[in-house]
Amino acid sequence: MDRLVKVEAAEIELNFRRSERCSASFKVTSLIHTMPVAVKLSTTRSTAYSFSPDSVTLLLPLSSAIFTLVLLPTMEPPLVSPPDQVLVAAAVAPALHRANSAALRRFFSRPALHLFRDASLPIHLLGSQSLRSLLPLLPSFASSLLLTRIIPSCSPEEISNVLLLAAASGGGCNVAVSALLASGADPDSRNADGKSAISLAVSSGNAEAVKALIEAGARERPFHEAAAGNSVDLIHLLLGPSQVNWANQTDIKGRTPVHAAAAGGSLNALHLCLTSGGEPDRADVRGWTPLHYAASGGHLSAAELLIEASSLDPRRVLTRKSSGDGRKTPMDLAVENGHLELYELLRPRGEVIRAARSGDVVAVIKATGGVGESDQNGWTALHVAAFKGRAQAVRELLERGAEVEAVDDEGYTPLRCALEAGHTEVALLLVGSGARAGLKGLVKADVGIHRGAMAFWESCAAAVSAALKVNGICAEEQNRGIEKLVQMSAAVCNGLCI
Repeated sequence: MDRLVKVEAAEIELNFRRSERCSASFKVTSLIHTMPVAVKLSTTRSTAYSFSPDSVTLLLPLSSAIFTLVLLPTMEPPLVSPPDQVLVAAAVAPALHRANSAALRRFFSRPALHLFRDASLPIHLLGSQSLRSLLPLLPSFASSLLLTRIIPSCSPEEISNVLLLAAASGGGCNVAVSALLASGADPDSRNADGKSAISLAVSSGNAEAVKALIEAGARERPFHEAAAGNSVDLIHLLLGPSQVNWANQTDIKGRTPVHAAAAGGSLNALHLCLTSGGEPDRADVRGWTPLHYAASGGHLSAAELLIEASSLDPRRVLTRKSSGDGRKTPMDLAVENGHLELYELLRPRGEVIRAARSGDVVAVIKATGGVGESDQNGWTALHVAAFKGRAQAVRELLERGAEVEAVDDEGYTPLRCALEAGHTEVALLLVGSGARAGLKGLVKADVGIHRGAMAFWESCAAAVSAALKVNGICAEEQNRGIEKLVQMSAAVCNGLCI
């Protein structure tokens, strides 16, 4: 005889629940017809498990008993490979017909007792919480075997929830991502914060998980996360034939991957976004451009790249006004967050414009080297000098290359500013330097046709009359300006009076 008892289970499965008593029952039956059998149960990890009602019992001939294995409350399951085991030992006890627990323990303590090792039952801890606890132990071979054992004990919803953890856990959990997807996990599952599995995989930089999720049918393409993490390789992995204009895709806050790369100071991703058609000046719902994000984060190189790529001067763009907070330039945000190293790059470039108001621009132009800067309304120094009637400043600006046909945000040219302010001498200078006048530049849209023609003619006539009396304008400029004004006034009057 090789066994005294039979255990009606090959293994024991416990559905683990954190901080709760987890239990599973099994039946032990005596195989002896003539005498009682004493049974003793133990585990290979005695500190983690106990038995109910007791770990010892006396079985009368051919009788049975039900034992319950109890995992004591714990925060984490004791996952090991090979797994813990329940050991079933038995001995014939012809002298024992009735015995309490104390008597049975004394019986099993006899040194010469002949014991039968009748069974070894592996203990498998199952359920979603066991699956979650297994992830940090991957990718060891033993843990991978446990993975294949635990996954079938979980529901599709539980598997999908664990997929989110595996996707966010980095390269060590690639085997789990693949196994979970193969077992029916939803590749488009999202966590409580709305983050998808592929978004979490991209944020963790796990290219293998991203690839597995795409192959499993994940629909989202989280370019924002890839750009924020400077993961150019993941951006290329996410790209496909349907990903047109990806660098300008917006999230619910109006931010594009360009914003995300700028906020993270991710230069490689930012360069890829811009060279792929990403807009460097697009504002989000708060009015923040990518430069605002780069400035707020103190990313000097990213700010330089954005300024270089911009079609305007992004340093003067203001955020939208929020509750209790005024509108801010990128420089305001940089200073506010202590990034003073960005001040020189982001500081307002209004020196020449301010000098144009007073008329003394020569020294400032020599110091700054530029005449093309504009303010928040698009006015250049030439607009300001023309509106203020600073003829000498206008002449200096024109000689140093100021754009005579520069247009502000409302479509005003320096010539229109001069004429509306009544500075005929400046108007002559501008016209003599190539400024063109037309209905849009000189006549307001809400003026009646005949009234507009007469107003324009009177303006030109006044300019011609005044020019003949002005000594500060050289004869060549005067003649050229007068000739053009006369030609334009005649042309406009003929057009308006038809």
